[in-house]
Amino acid sequence: FFQAEDGIRDTSVTGVQTCALPIWLRDEIRLAAKALAESWEEINLLYSIGEILGRTVNLDDAAGTILTEISETVAADLGAIYVHDAARGLLVPIAARGVAPKDLDAVPIDDTSTVAAQVFREGAPRIFDAGAPPPHEVPVRRGPTLAVPITWATPRGTSGLGVVTLSAPRSEPGFTAGDLKLVAAIASQIGTAIQVTRLVRASVEQERLAHEMQLAHELQMRLLPATGSVAPDATCAARVEPARSVGGDFYHLFRLGGGRVGVLVGDASSHGYQAALIMALTMSAMAIHAQKGGDPVATVAALLETIAGELEGTEMFLALCYAVIDPARGEIRWVNAGQPHCFVLDADGAAHRLAATDPPLGMTAGAPHEASRPWDPGRDTLVLFTDGVPDARDTDGRALGEARVLEVVAARRKDAPERIVDGVFALLEGHMGTIMAADDQAVLVLRT
Repeated sequence: FFQAEDGIRDTSVTGVQTCALPIWLRDEIRLAAKALAESWEEINLLYSIGEILGRTVNLDDAAGTILTEISETVAADLGAIYVHDAARGLLVPIAARGVAPKDLDAVPIDDTSTVAAQVFREGAPRIFDAGAPPPHEVPVRRGPTLAVPITWATPRGTSGLGVVTLSAPRSEPGFTAGDLKLVAAIASQIGTAIQVTRLVRASVEQERLAHEMQLAHELQMRLLPATGSVAPDATCAARVEPARSVGGDFYHLFRLGGGRVGVLVGDASSHGYQAALIMALTMSAMAIHAQKGGDPVATVAALLETIAGELEGTEMFLALCYAVIDPARGEIRWVNAGQPHCFVLDADGAAHRLAATDPPLGMTAGAPHEASRPWDPGRDTLVLFTDGVPDARDTDGRALGEARVLEVVAARRKDAPERIVDGVFALLEGHMGTIMAADDQAVLVLRT
């Protein structure tokens, strides 16, 4: 269009008929063009910030760039991005304009004098008039201040993640409703970025923890002795399945000389890493005490003296059965401190329980007691299992029960110990189906 004032005229050069625009229409066009330019600037800003956030998994690295982009668009010389530290109840600055973030104080979320804390608590964006700022905000607040909460929508409602503040506007009268709307849209993107960052960190931490727990599981399994360590005095098979990566069920084996064999099965209360520590300490102590003579009472008494402080400190207890088999004398002697599922199966398949002699270690400070019974070498079978085996539940919540375990053992009593252990765990797997074990499980079978 030719902006002429004299109405319609011919243009000899082009032959195109043109007309002058009324002044009101020209003003409308200028306003529309300005609005379009501003909208384009805002869209471009949102796109740019989306790209920045999309290229990083660490918001701290991108926060400074984001704040600069926002500040330039809304023409603000001061500003900050705060992230909520729930553990400390603080809004922690991760980016600042006009001052280094390290020189900006964290803001308590219950602070009543700062706009950052006020907007965080209210969860709504606001424009504050000029006023004297509190000490916390002096470096990033001068004149009118725009503050927008950073939030994240959850099924339970909106969760506050932080705050964006902008101040010291370069133009009068200051910030506009359009500025507020734009910064709120950007704050929404920042909220998504914060959640992504936290999820990534949590995922990395879970992966690291899973790796460490796997290493701990492998280490714990290596602490268990090879079942062939008692050969040729005995034939043994054993298996331990922790409910978690590590657990508190374990066994130990000792050759004591003269054909005698020492057998230990233990179950630390609870499961997890604390139980695993009790297990490791017990096995280390038993490796020393059992070799001093082989007497069950003396050995368990020495063990209790070693681990009593740890049991008291962790408020845990240890159920165990330590048996010494002497084939030459035809005798098995034992101390049973609260371990209920300990049996000698005779050649006919009858199960004879090794009765408890004492409560679990850590419950009382008294000296342990001993019991004994005959042992028929080549015919008797020692069967020890922890309570995670009979207590295993099926999909209807029914426990497997001790009797069914003993039925499998009796049916396989002429098989090698390894076959008997396999049979018990096959029974467990069939009973539990897809149900995860709630407790550690250990089974040991031995013959002399």
